Amino acid sequence: MTLTAPLSAPTARLERVEELQARIQGMQSTRLETRAVPTHPAFAGLLPSGSLREGTVVEAHGSTTLVMALLAAPSASGRWVAVVGLPEFGVEAALRFGIDLDRLVLVPEPGRQWLAVVAALADVIPVVAVRPPARVAPTEASRLAARLRERGATLIAAGAWPGADASLDVEASEWHGLELGHGLLDEREVVVSAAGRGGFAKRRRSRLRLPDRGLGFSEARPGEARIGADAHDTAGTGHPAVAAGGLAPVLRADFRRLA
Repeated sequence: MTLTAPLSAPTARLERVEELQARIQGMQSTRLETRAVPTHPAFAGLLPSGSLREGTVVEAHGSTTLVMALLAAPSASGRWVAVVGLPEFGVEAALRFGIDLDRLVLVPEPGRQWLAVVAALADVIPVVAVRPPARVAPTEASRLAARLRERGATLIAAGAWPGADASLDVEASEWHGLELGHGLLDEREVVVSAAGRGGFAKRRRSRLRLPDRGLGFSEARPGEARIGADAHDTAGTGHPAVAAGGLAPVLRADFRRLA
């Protein structure tokens, strides 16, 4: 399902945004009353309160797969999710990781009005991921934070965000699977550190599989050899062996022409 905003007067542009909001509201599952957002158990020891929370902002640095891992559980629970400003976000990998493409909105190139796009999406979508293309002013971040609290939405920022409630960073990464110069890379072990508010001033660290051999996410088992590489996933596929095919329709919104 594709929405493309035409070049027109401000009134027509606003109508296009309202149309997108109305269509999503009509299809979106009822939001749960709890402030906890479904979160993969691998993040229980890293995030404040052990999960994503409604009305909060979480930074996710160093890996597109980390962003996907944070989106997977909310999506699997029936929530809509949106991804803004990550053109390398691989839908094939997202599908394999459990993200429901029928409830995924992609805005790969939001243009100069990216912050307005995020705010509009947060009005109707419970979990929004964004890579800020520029430095976010504290006043802008504060206004959006108030909007997130009012709507009960969660923002995952793939970059620096003033006043974020928590920050996750991939500090080291190593792929496994190659043996004697042949084979497939089948899992990636990473060290993820986390800091945040409410007793989270001191960083915590955990070794995770992003992804593991089953194309899922898990904690690394105690006693295994520690990783030594320092590489970041920027390709957006999240896994070298992920193949294309079997894709469901994805709701894409092109907001570049709204600028």
